[in-house]
Amino acid sequence: MQKKVIITIPAYKAADTLPSVFKRLEKVDEYFDEIIVVDDGSLDDTYNVAKKLGEEYTKRRGKQVVILQHSPNRGYGGSQKTLYSETLKRGGDIAVLVHADGQYPPEELPNILQPFLQEKADVVLGSRALGGQMIHGGMPLFKYFGNRLLTRLENLIVGMKPPVSEYHTGYRAFSRKALKQTRFHLNSEKYVYDSESLIQCREKGLKIKEVPIPTYYGQEISYLSPTRYGMRILKVLIKYMLHKIKLRPTLQYS
Repeated sequence: MQKKVIITIPAYKAADTLPSVFKRLEKVDEYFDEIIVVDDGSLDDTYNVAKKLGEEYTKRRGKQVVILQHSPNRGYGGSQKTLYSETLKRGGDIAVLVHADGQYPPEELPNILQPFLQEKADVVLGSRALGGQMIHGGMPLFKYFGNRLLTRLENLIVGMKPPVSEYHTGYRAFSRKALKQTRFHLNSEKYVYDSESLIQCREKGLKIKEVPIPTYYGQEISYLSPTRYGMRILKVLIKYMLHKIKLRPTLQYS
C-alpha cells in the first residue's frame, strides 16, 4: 500500500537558509507527497520567503506546500506539535522532520523511509553517531561530549532496548500510528520535546529504528544553550523516573 509522506519543517529566522533546503528537497521529491512549513514567529522575512518558495515549488514540482505561522513564537517543540497535528489532519502516513537550516541532509530521505516501507519501524531516527563522523563533520567538541553523555544517561534511565545511539538528532520520522498513540501535545514547547517523544514511543512499545546519516555543521545559527538544554533533559528524566515509580504519574507517559 502506498504511504502518504509529508515533509515537516519547523522554521525560525530561516529566511536565508530555507531556499537551499527547498532546492535540496527537489532531488528527492519523488519520495514525498507534501511539504508543511511552520514559521515560528520569526522576526525576519521567514514567512514571506516560505510562501514564495512554496508557490514556486508547487508550480515547478506539482507538490502541495502548506505554510503555517505562529504568533507569537512557541518554540521548537511547539512547532513540532503544530506540524504533526497538521500531518494527521491532512491524512499523512509518515511525517519526516527536516530542519530549515540545512544541517540535516534532505538527500538521506530514501534511507529514512526504507524501514517504514519494509514495515520494520514506527519511528526512524537519522543517527549522526552511526554515521561515525560527528567530530569530523564539524560538531563542536563540547556538543559532541554532551551529546554522548546525555544519550548514555537517557538509555540507562529509559531502558531503551536496543539502546538508541543518538537521542538528540533532529532528523526523525514518525508513522501515523506513532503520532496517534503518543500524547505528543503534552510535551514541552522547547527542544527537550525530542527526548520526551522518544520516551513516549518507548512506553508505547513502538518500533524505533536508526539509520546512519552524515554530520554537517555549516554557517547555521544555534538558538540552543547547551548548559540549559542539559539541565532540562535532567528534569525530563527525573519526571519520567517519578512516573515509573508511581510517585508522580503523568498522562504524558501513560
